[in-house]
Amino acid sequence: MASRPKQGDPRPAPRLYLITPRLADTGAFAAPLVAALEAADVAAVLLRLADADEGTLIKRAKALGEPVQRQGVALLIDGRPELVARARADGAHTTGIAAFGDAVEQLKPNWIVGAGGLATRHDAMLAAEQGADYVMFGEPDETGARPAFAAIEERVSWWAEVFEAPCVGYAASRAEVAALVAAGADFVALGDWLWAEPALPATLAAIAQDLKLPETIA
Repeated sequence: MASRPKQGDPRPAPRLYLITPRLADTGAFAAPLVAALEAADVAAVLLRLADADEGTLIKRAKALGEPVQRQGVALLIDGRPELVARARADGAHTTGIAAFGDAVEQLKPNWIVGAGGLATRHDAMLAAEQGADYVMFGEPDETGARPAFAAIEERVSWWAEVFEAPCVGYAASRAEVAALVAAGADFVALGDWLWAEPALPATLAAIAQDLKLPETIA
């Protein structure tokens, strides 16, 4: 998840960042996940794991790590930086600036550390200063609540104008994807709603059109 180009350089098309449901059976999820990876240009998969003992969590992560990484896609673990090395994952995603700081101490410079749950601009700037590989805006919290979409667009636009670290914008539906691209998101995150789609490859093919930069659309 490389930094965005310097000002004046061409902007690459945004890529997808897929977020799994909170999984207890990662083996059963492998088939739909691989189908998604084969249908779209995906940069990273964020693995959310249901609670279990550490050994079980590591086995679950490894069950998805091999098929994900075989596709050239980064596997990130949600909120459990201590599992990253043993699960052979590529990094961790954290929620909140305090959790991000703890993960940086554990994982940098060998693994990816992303920062989400950033309530203020100040928190986002702190994450950048501490070496975040990306920041995420707009994801729902544990209760499902998220900021108004206009506020998410504003935060993504502000970040894209000021910072080089990549920005992930969370889309709660396909309808939000194009707007996040227009705001300047480098990656667009898709969560639980995606996996409920009855025709997953077709949905991702349609979303691929939404990811095109405005100047490239004929």
